[in-house]
Amino acid sequence: MERITISVSDEFAAELAAFMASERYDNRSEAVRDLARLGLERARIDHSISGDCVATLSYVFNHHTRELAKRLTDAHHEHHGQEVATMHVHLDHDSCLEVAVLRGDAAKVREFAKTVIAERGVTHGQVSFVPVSIDVAAHTHGAASRGHAHAHPKI
Repeated sequence: MERITISVSDEFAAELAAFMASERYDNRSEAVRDLARLGLERARIDHSISGDCVATLSYVFNHHTRELAKRLTDAHHEHHGQEVATMHVHLDHDSCLEVAVLRGDAAKVREFAKTVIAERGVTHGQVSFVPVSIDVAAHTHGAASRGHAHAHPKI
């Protein structure tokens, strides 16, 4: 068996201890192994989605982190074709939550999400995918007729 050493904050260690007590784990190693297995399973599911998708990217970041807001804005502008909408919420004096609704090729959406989540100063990040088929059609809405995209969830 291979040994891995990690460092965690006091808050994370306390949260892990509370999880261990509530789930009746006898040791940290087994608790961390089970949590890692859950995370890896989720990653396998998320990585298996291909083709068109809609997705939500949510992340928390410290807006005081040097140049982070600029780096995040630049990343969003570089992927403006995938972004449908973004919501920004101030959580406290330091932390902000952003939720971006994305649409397009799952591989490209996944890479954009990885870029954002890996930024220094982003403390929590998660992306959730919904596989869809996207078609562009012209049809009438009221008196106007114009083409636009529709995303149909795959069943």
